[in-house]
Amino acid sequence: MDNFVFTDGQTKDFEAAVNEQMDKAIKHFERELVSIRTGRASVAMLDNVIVEVYGQTMKLKELATLAAPDARLLTIQPWDKGTIGDIDRAIKASDLGLAPLNDGTIIRLQLPMMSTERREELSKVLSKKTEECRVDIRNVRKDFQNEVRDAQKANKISEDFSKRLSDLLQKITDNFTAKANALQEKKDKELKLS
Repeated sequence: MDNFVFTDGQTKDFEAAVNEQMDKAIKHFERELVSIRTGRASVAMLDNVIVEVYGQTMKLKELATLAAPDARLLTIQPWDKGTIGDIDRAIKASDLGLAPLNDGTIIRLQLPMMSTERREELSKVLSKKTEECRVDIRNVRKDFQNEVRDAQKANKISEDFSKRLSDLLQKITDNFTAKANALQEKKDKELKLS
């Protein structure tokens, strides 16, 4: 966060800056949620698979056509068949927990039925990622609160305006925390239905 320039009585720029920073935490959380598998096949599950190929690391989606032909199957068709072994190894090394079926031209990933134990495990992962998002939001609040406090101490803003900004900051924090909680509840329902 850059040092914020305060203008006594102006809250719109402050509010926009806080929203922008907290929105980054929510966007990151949404990307993290995609990696939590709910039993339904989605090519987004493969977004974080990194493949060692051609002497460098590349994302899987840069090397192959990815598809989800049905609810429990993902297919990976490499553009260069010579990379199929590298892709196979990358999937096995990933945290997907899936065994690739490789026929030499296409890789199939069959998603298993979700067990109760797996649901509980994923629910714990979801809770952990939600708490990380809340911590990120609180850290943004703390940074802006420190800016407000420092501006008041330096007599750049009045005590009344400082109080107004602190109240606004708490209101924005509560809104973003509620967004994180809503995302968690939605994902939790998906886990229970899978």
